Amino acid sequence: METISLKHYIVGRKALPRAIDRNRFKRLVRQTLRDRRAEALAFDVVVRLKGPLKRAGVDAAAGEAAQLLARAFAALRSRPAP
Repeated sequence: METISLKHYIVGRKALPRAIDRNRFKRLVRQTLRDRRAEALAFDVVVRLKGPLKRAGVDAAAGEAAQLLARAFAALRSRPAP
């Protein structure tokens, strides 16, 4: 049986007004999930950029999202199986 997992990226115009910046953020987060494919396959992941962000902060926000995902996957890995 094949495992299907969903990945969603929510980045509104109020958070990043320029489409190029929204797409860059999504692309960077997608790459992070691709790098952690084995861990991410077991879960549905939703990444939402909430607050307004300056153009220069796109890379930093994507890096922070990568760190949060790494911590979440590590916490889930350490949980005992049901």
